[in-house]
Amino acid sequence: MDLNKIARLEKAIAQKYGQIAIANPRSFWTQQKEEEYLEELKDIYQNDIKSKEYNEKINKDGFLVAKKLLNRERDRTCPACFTYSFNPKDDFYMNKYDCCSKCYIKFVEGREERWSNLTERVEFLAAYYDQGEK
Repeated sequence: MDLNKIARLEKAIAQKYGQIAIANPRSFWTQQKEEEYLEELKDIYQNDIKSKEYNEKINKDGFLVAKKLLNRERDRTCPACFTYSFNPKDDFYMNKYDCCSKCYIKFVEGREERWSNLTERVEFLAAYYDQGEK
């Protein structure tokens, strides 16, 4: 193309859309924007690596199993009554109160503040089991 034709096109574009339409994008890029962009790239790359590791398949007894399924190690034994629970309702109580639903009703309900203090909880349970009650 002829340089005069390019200049006329740029002038027409600038009149119609403004000077920002013909400006070089590098003129708006700063060192701070470059650093932010590199940080975003690092975060995206790290998240991508984590998701690949999380979705990785592992050979387990002749079957390919997602690694995320093998990392579900939960202690489903209630520390208050020492029973193993298969009840999905107990998951809520185990996560929030560190006991099964039966122990929640028996020991915790109405006394959540005392139960949240670990030393008081241990002393209470020790005294309860020393009395021989079950």
